[in-house]
Amino acid sequence: MTDRIARLRITRIDSAIAMARAHGSGTIAAHVARVIVRIDTDHGLTGLGEAAPWAPFGNTADTTAAALDGPIRQVLIAADPARISAIAGGMAHALAGHPEARAAVEMALWDIAGKRAGLPVHALLGGLVRETIRLSFSIADPDFNADLDRAMAFANDGVRTFKVKTGFASAATDLERLRHLREVVPEAEIRADFNQGLAPHEAMRVCRALDELGLGFIEQPVPRGHEATLAALAAALATPVMADESVYNANEMLACARGAWADCVSVKLMKAGGLLAAREADAVAAAAGMPTYGGTLWEGGIALAAAAQVIAASPNMSLGCEFYMPRFVLARDVTAEPFPVIHGAVHVPMAPGLGVALDEAALAADTVAERG
Repeated sequence: MTDRIARLRITRIDSAIAMARAHGSGTIAAHVARVIVRIDTDHGLTGLGEAAPWAPFGNTADTTAAALDGPIRQVLIAADPARISAIAGGMAHALAGHPEARAAVEMALWDIAGKRAGLPVHALLGGLVRETIRLSFSIADPDFNADLDRAMAFANDGVRTFKVKTGFASAATDLERLRHLREVVPEAEIRADFNQGLAPHEAMRVCRALDELGLGFIEQPVPRGHEATLAALAAALATPVMADESVYNANEMLACARGAWADCVSVKLMKAGGLLAAREADAVAAAAGMPTYGGTLWEGGIALAAAAQVIAASPNMSLGCEFYMPRFVLARDVTAEPFPVIHGAVHVPMAPGLGVALDEAALAADTVAERG
């Protein structure tokens, strides 16, 4: 007898953070708003999902919860949870936008599929190409000295990649911070991420000054919508240019490849709208010779377990990930076990499904509102 989706539970939570985070597109100082999804089936299986929207990318936790409780609920109830592609298409047809909501549902469906099969999700996506993923930690605390102390501690524990959030201070300050970090962790690869923080007319001057530093890449220096400037930077700079906010999905990845906007691209489940869409975007990037990177918004351990499953099965996603949030920034997460970061690398979960379980007490403590 075909299993069916019996219930969709939506929990809006606020998670305190242990340190402030400043970016070119905004600052988070107190808490992160997220949405936890649980999909229950008639056969007693429960799939977990998570949405971590951020207003600069288009949505909030409240709008995401409303989208889940409205059009998306109508697509899900009584559907066969094994028909993941069909449900993903149904969600996209029922509701424009809201990739975070659709990603949360889809990862819950993959969690159910893996649990039913007794396999981790990466086994359902083609199997492992890597068991660990290089971790990048972002230097984003407005207290730069505190982040320098963290960088030294992380370097001693095996972290060899650091990304400095730039664009919220002056160009001279950004250059000084990058040089200082290089002195503190000379063996590490250092990257810069402007989060759209530069005006197009000043981007070439600012980014040329960074070329001498030998950075791993410069990420999204100019705002989305200024892809001609992004392409000019990619053509002119010795440092690779990464696109983030300019590329959400496979269609935009194709435009990026055709227009030579960037040398590499950040792929995020919250941008793409799910595991399937993220892999479609990565496949386009691979065909164009652009390696990709596991980016994040403000996800915790559920969503990042899903993203780790994707990277584990995707050869082109070779530039590492920034999946440090649940282990090092959230004051506590809602997963039963800490996110698996060991000696500078994310260890891909190997248990069936996404490989994570809920901490019900932590979820209850952070709950703001529930639906369903």
